[in-house]
Amino acid sequence: MTQYAFRLLNVFAESTFGGNPLCVFEDGRGLDSATMQAIALQFNLSETTFILPSERADARVRIFTTGYEMPFAGHPTLGTAQVVRALRGSGDRLQLEFTAGVVPVSAQGNVWTFTAPHRGQPKTAPSGLADAEIAALLGLDAADLAGSPIWVDTGADQLLVPLASPDAVRRASPDSARLHEWPQSSLGRKTAYVFAFDPQNPGRVLSRYFFTKQGGGVAEDPGTGSACANLGGWLLATGHALPARFEVDQGEAVDRPCRLRLQVSEDGAIQVGGRVVEIGRGTLTL
Repeated sequence: MTQYAFRLLNVFAESTFGGNPLCVFEDGRGLDSATMQAIALQFNLSETTFILPSERADARVRIFTTGYEMPFAGHPTLGTAQVVRALRGSGDRLQLEFTAGVVPVSAQGNVWTFTAPHRGQPKTAPSGLADAEIAALLGLDAADLAGSPIWVDTGADQLLVPLASPDAVRRASPDSARLHEWPQSSLGRKTAYVFAFDPQNPGRVLSRYFFTKQGGGVAEDPGTGSACANLGGWLLATGHALPARFEVDQGEAVDRPCRLRLQVSEDGAIQVGGRVVEIGRGTLTL
């Protein structure tokens, strides 16, 4: 039997039990893809990562949801970076290799920031449905939209839905009986990232991220770094003034408050950051 060490962390956490949970395996050598997938399902978190050697970066990282492997994801990047730093003993600037590419990551204390692996203008595409239909699938009216929903890809494509107010974000309630109507991403995923700028505080955004669960139904992710990066891509695609800086609140509706820090530079570089809190360690015996 072989033991595999893992750590449990909360990412984008402003408190011990806030943030988005993550499991990171310190050394994934000896585990094949099927076993990694089975472990991710066993832990039943939104993502589980496995650290491996890399010839191109400080570490190679594989990311698994409970149902499939992802080329890139935000909160696994930041949480894994903290574990890589701890294993190395030092270093606040790292390079992590993902299927989507090599991603630079930096830290100030336990606040980590990644630079999205896109180059130039982000990939965008129409939603594939009429605006009113997208709104209805989210339990909203067309008047709640602040613009047309579009697919944005700065590392992992997701459907971004701009809403007219934070109240509309809070009222969003996807209809699980109509999941067959949802548009699908390039990976066959059905997701929606709804967001609104706070008129009382121009530097703040309220967001929610919905996705279809394995076996059916709709779940809500507490804090989604890749979607926040795609919000940066949305700012670029819609001609927002640059540089731009926002604090993005997510997770309110699922009692896991998250704070994500988004920056888009004048040259279009997108950075997403947040605090990482380690809450436990253990070993898995196989």
